[in-house]
Amino acid sequence: MTDDQAELTGSAATAHPAAAAPAPDTPAGIAEPTGSAPLRGDPLITGASGTAATTAHPAAAAPAPDTPAGIAVLANPSAGRGRYRGLLPAVLDRLAVGGRAVRLLAADSSAEAEKVCHRAVAEGVSGLVAVGGDGTVHQALQAVAGRPVGFGVVPAGTGNDFAAGTGVPLDPLAAADAIAAAVRDGRHRAVDLARMIGTEGEVRWFGAVLAAGFDAIVNERANRMRWPRGPRRYDLAIALEIARLRPRVYALEIDGEDRGFEGVLVAVGNCASYGGGLRILPGADPTDGLLDVLVAAPFGRVTLARLKPRLRRGTHVTDRRVTTYRARQVRIHADGIVGYADGERIGPLPLEISCVPGAVRLLR
Repeated sequence: MTDDQAELTGSAATAHPAAAAPAPDTPAGIAEPTGSAPLRGDPLITGASGTAATTAHPAAAAPAPDTPAGIAVLANPSAGRGRYRGLLPAVLDRLAVGGRAVRLLAADSSAEAEKVCHRAVAEGVSGLVAVGGDGTVHQALQAVAGRPVGFGVVPAGTGNDFAAGTGVPLDPLAAADAIAAAVRDGRHRAVDLARMIGTEGEVRWFGAVLAAGFDAIVNERANRMRWPRGPRRYDLAIALEIARLRPRVYALEIDGEDRGFEGVLVAVGNCASYGGGLRILPGADPTDGLLDVLVAAPFGRVTLARLKPRLRRGTHVTDRRVTTYRARQVRIHADGIVGYADGERIGPLPLEISCVPGAVRLLR
């Protein structure tokens, strides 16, 4: 990640809010960060003066007849370490084709981002679009899950695992075109989501993968570190945690059946990959009404360090120490483990996770 403080640029830059300073990427996976939602209160979208703003796109001053409230857009200019920053005006132009009303949502923190998404859905927008990585997608999903509103993803993060797993074009402008066409034609694809219930009864949703093993421990360590910045922080966190590697005892229920084990890796997925293409659950299908679950018996340090190339290919599931399941409901617990889903910190185990078929109306 760089310290670039440049504003959003492009032909329509003056009509759009400018980007604030890039926030740290949300970590996920064993070796790479994914998710792009800002942490620690970093702005998502701000005006040129640095103040939060909700801005209507100039090409869409009036809603089209079939879209009474238009499209709301949650964008993270620091997603993908800022390399897609200049594309935002063009993305908004594509979404506004045909005179459709398009407005940017503004927030000063990750929590506020979720609030403005909920508010937009309550106001009756025809679609909510997340421009960013898996972290931005995760925030927006909290507002659209189980609701009769379209959801679009413009992948612009370091990971984009939900987009890849659900067939969204990985080119941001192509994704924006696909969303605009889906809204115009009144069509969507029903996609499953995972619904989590935490220790206090709180409910959250995720679209890609929940990590609750070594990878989650690395994320937790990296989030506590203030140095170094960028990907090197995660590399150092991996090295520190590999040195402390030990198996954990997990209580695991798969559709009510006891599958408790001792091991080092646990993942529950709606999609196949996390961490920017690590295919931890290569058989996962976000439209089959089931969650995929992977557990791994104790690995040594050297074996775990060599695991990443196999995760990229998804061939690790052939290892005799790896077991996979498919389930409608999963309960998982281990002492001292904090779960991460879509690269976002969820909270300490235990968690109850259920697959909700067709929980989101994906525009693509």
